Amino acid sequence: MDNSSRRQVMNELINLSDQDMTESEFIGMLEESMIPLQQFFTYYKCAIMEIETKFKVLNEQFSINGESNPIEFIQSRIKSYSSIFRKVMKKNIPNTLEALEENIHDIAGVRVICSFIQDIYRLADCFLSQDDITLIERKDYIESPKPNGYRSLHLIVAVPIFLENEKRMVKVEVQLRTIAMDFWASLEHKLRYKKDLPQEKLDLLASDMKKCADESASWDMRMQSIKNMIE
Repeated sequence: MDNSSRRQVMNELINLSDQDMTESEFIGMLEESMIPLQQFFTYYKCAIMEIETKFKVLNEQFSINGESNPIEFIQSRIKSYSSIFRKVMKKNIPNTLEALEENIHDIAGVRVICSFIQDIYRLADCFLSQDDITLIERKDYIESPKPNGYRSLHLIVAVPIFLENEKRMVKVEVQLRTIAMDFWASLEHKLRYKKDLPQEKLDLLASDMKKCADESASWDMRMQSIKNMIE
């Protein structure tokens, strides 16, 4: 909701209170003011469902073809208000829903956890080859890990959702990882916010986490080699 909408809501509150507003009128006014925001996040929830379905169908197809299922599990999330606020402040994004939609590409996120590294790239290729998926950005942190050791394949895509009277393209961030990559990233995320530790200890932990990331990557490569030998 932009500033003009907020001012309008506040003026309506004042006007209604001057007219001895009833409880039902107050609740009705609040519900009406929330409709644009609810619609905004509903678009992203629908886009997540579309993406999840596509990966579940691919996983099922591999199973029907007599192959092992490449997907261990799928997670999804809508970015929290506080996370959106931090990104708005960091990128100096205007305070409108339209600006959020245009400038923040990871409001909706889908994480696909795979068994092996090759599964990641195979799934990504199959997913991106679908004619209703538009690739906006691709970042391969498996081929080129982040300095802290983080590994994952990131895809920013636009997927159509079909509403009552319109088709709407919605951006979603898709992350594909192995189990080892996801385990490391989850622990790193928890430790990243331990700000009450001395800098010396934080540096030591960062070094240890980087070593763990490299060791996890080594295990992924060894397990992939074993799978290739078996096949």
